[in-house]
Amino acid sequence: MRVSGDHSRQRNAGLGLALLSAFTFGGSGVAAKPLIEAGLAPLEVTWLRVTGAALVLLPLAWRHRGLLTRRPGLLVGFGLLAVAGVQACYFAALSRIPVGVALLIEYFAPALVLGWVRFVQRRPVSRAAALGVVLAVGGLTCVVEVWSGLSFAPLGVLLAFGAAFCQVGYFVLSDHGSDGQDPADPLGVIAHGLLIGAVVLTVVGRPWEMDWTVLAGRADLAGARVPAWALLAWIVLVATVLAYLTGVVSVRRLSPQVAGVVACLEAVIATVLAWVLLDEHLGVAQVVGGVVVLAGALIAQTSTPKAAAAEPVAASAPVEGEREFTAGG
Repeated sequence: MRVSGDHSRQRNAGLGLALLSAFTFGGSGVAAKPLIEAGLAPLEVTWLRVTGAALVLLPLAWRHRGLLTRRPGLLVGFGLLAVAGVQACYFAALSRIPVGVALLIEYFAPALVLGWVRFVQRRPVSRAAALGVVLAVGGLTCVVEVWSGLSFAPLGVLLAFGAAFCQVGYFVLSDHGSDGQDPADPLGVIAHGLLIGAVVLTVVGRPWEMDWTVLAGRADLAGARVPAWALLAWIVLVATVLAYLTGVVSVRRLSPQVAGVVACLEAVIATVLAWVLLDEHLGVAQVVGGVVVLAGALIAQTSTPKAAAAEPVAASAPVEGEREFTAGG
């Protein structure tokens, strides 16, 4: 009974963290798009976001500097895919298509995660997680209205799918960091991943050519002229630092595929915020699709957290002695 109670608390904590991560990530697009429309390139906003967050978490990176020699592959993969790849593709996509659509396409990632677990790792998955993904994917097809042909910029849609593939790396690597007898502390993984992502984006983004005066001005948000620096502060502190911290820890308390489907709520949140703040209205079918995505996320919550390494990722019952990972490692 005690073990069952521990697993229940772990799952509830994981779900709470996943929901908080979804909300904070969901607010990034509505803050970034006004900056892009004010004159910054998508890659420049990405660089500001990642570099700002890396500087905030620099003390954590120093504290966990041992990870550079212990888990270099994990850190490089997280920096390239979960940080630089996801953010660059997403911001480039939302400069061409609506915020909600970009995120909803990106959240084909849970289906890809499920495919990774089932066919690459060859591990069973729970029926609840599978059903949640099926509903989420079905909802996404309504959002993009596949039956009427592609009505959005093809390049924007392609970039959103690029973000989806990189998002798979985020969930898989977040879970992979907990493997072994000496798991990598999630705080250290995030801090070093952001640093590596910032270095990569500095090389490709060339921030020295950026028009820095944009940050001293104002951007239009819901008809109001908002200081550009305030939007950037939200993106860095809330939509990046807090979002990544809560997201990685939630994956370790749940499982990659369950946390991935719950994270679909980010797309719903972003769509609602874009509707209210950016006047990006969606049709009836797209709204229904968003509701179906939400239903998929709720059903996925009935799946148990991952079991020990020798057990299926989404086992039907908890395993005694399963490790509980916390933000402190």
